[in-house]
Amino acid sequence: MASAAEQLAANMNFEAFQKATELHKRIWFTLVAMVVYRLGAWIPIPGIDINAFAQAFQGQAKGILGMFNMFSGGAVSRMAVFALNVMPYISASIIVQLLGSVYPPWEKLRKEGGEAGRKQLNQYTRYLTVVLAVFQSFGIAMGLQASQGVVDHPGLFFVVSTVVTLTGGTMFLMWLGEQITSRGVGNGTSLIIFAGIVAVIPRYLGQAFSLARTGASNMSAGTLIVILIGIVAVTMGIVFIERSQRRILVQYPKRQVGNRMFGGDTSFLPLKINTSGVIPPIFASSLLLLPATVMGFLATANLPSWAQWLPGAVGQLQHGRPLFMVLYGALIVFFTFFYTSVVFNPEETAENLRKYGGFMPGIRPGKRTAEYLDYVLTRLTVIGAAYIALVCLLPEGLIGFYNLPFYMGGTSVLIVVSVTMDTVTQIQSHLLAHQYEGLIKRSKLRGMRGR
Repeated sequence: MASAAEQLAANMNFEAFQKATELHKRIWFTLVAMVVYRLGAWIPIPGIDINAFAQAFQGQAKGILGMFNMFSGGAVSRMAVFALNVMPYISASIIVQLLGSVYPPWEKLRKEGGEAGRKQLNQYTRYLTVVLAVFQSFGIAMGLQASQGVVDHPGLFFVVSTVVTLTGGTMFLMWLGEQITSRGVGNGTSLIIFAGIVAVIPRYLGQAFSLARTGASNMSAGTLIVILIGIVAVTMGIVFIERSQRRILVQYPKRQVGNRMFGGDTSFLPLKINTSGVIPPIFASSLLLLPATVMGFLATANLPSWAQWLPGAVGQLQHGRPLFMVLYGALIVFFTFFYTSVVFNPEETAENLRKYGGFMPGIRPGKRTAEYLDYVLTRLTVIGAAYIALVCLLPEGLIGFYNLPFYMGGTSVLIVVSVTMDTVTQIQSHLLAHQYEGLIKRSKLRGMRGR
């Protein structure tokens, strides 16, 4: 079966793609959904002065708002109806996933509930998304009202309309992402974030070229070329690491059922170097940039005498500062180990192998297998944490040294490369399924003719 699959994959070409009409429909649906998303990213919420907000946003372009603006494709800088993007949904998904590993009722749903349990957890995720979206949109509405000249008519009506608009935009994107996942190609939520990042990259590159041409920063034309070559090299490194696996040999003993002998198979348990994905840098950057963003909004406030030191201390947490980079790297390493321990349970994996008769050569099933898996995973996670920290800290150093007026971190590069690889893999899977369907139909026709 494996050799047949490899042969089919090798024979896939443009002609096979032309015949895959179902794949064409999925791709067109995904493209139309992306167009709808991008249109919503340009429609501002009612009741604000766009120009005044753009001026106020410039002071926070390097804070957490700059990061969210990149993920939303510039919707935050325009305060569009999709300004919250799918970030509340992602936060809710992570929270539910974490609670599904430590909260007994939800853990039971995840392990024993089957399809019904999965649907129930998805419903909890939607409810939590609404709560987080309402909370965040209320904070945005109050922050907009506190800014001079941004809101045309401050008051309760503006707060309510802003909460309803931004929350509705997030819920629509959540629904759109689910539709893309079921009727399109790729993971819908990931593709929405991917589209937002890709949409702002040309503008950021244009700003970088402008800085190099005018000499407004430390960047020269030669330095810019070196940076672009470095981006290509980092992208190749990300692809290499994300596709790398540690394959652990698993064997299944032979067993006799009646007069027939079954089993005796050999397979592999693949362990990725980066099991945690892009979650650690998102958590770490959000946690570090939140104090700087809050102090930026409170810069004009009269702080008490005992708090006069706060602006200076928080200022050290800006992009490119040594304290920020040290804490950022440390938090990335911590969240990498923490999230990996959540998504992969060696004891549970060892128990599943023992239940189905699988074992690793030279290692006793049960506790010793769990200890060996934990041993291997810990060492892989060390490499993964170092890799994520390096990818994320390199752009931070460039932002600080060249004083770039925008945020373009390593998290965005990780997301773009990972989503691209996942989407291409799914397209290949659809083509492979189409090839199998063609083979089955031809075999049936030959059988009918033989009769």
